[in-house]
Amino acid sequence: MEDTVFLLVKVRIKTSYPNIHDAIAELQTETVYSVGSTENVEVIATELMQLKTKK
Repeated sequence: MEDTVFLLVKVRIKTSYPNIHDAIAELQTETVYSVGSTENVEVIATELMQLKTKK
């Protein structure tokens, strides 16, 4: 069976940016992550979904 699942990641940050949206934008472009397959689950593709922030 092939399906799509969403795994949520909670990230607590401290930033010097005056606007939180700038911090979010930086994290979205600079984050490196890995989701690997297991014995019973083959990971076909992963994508870090972009949060649409106001500027």
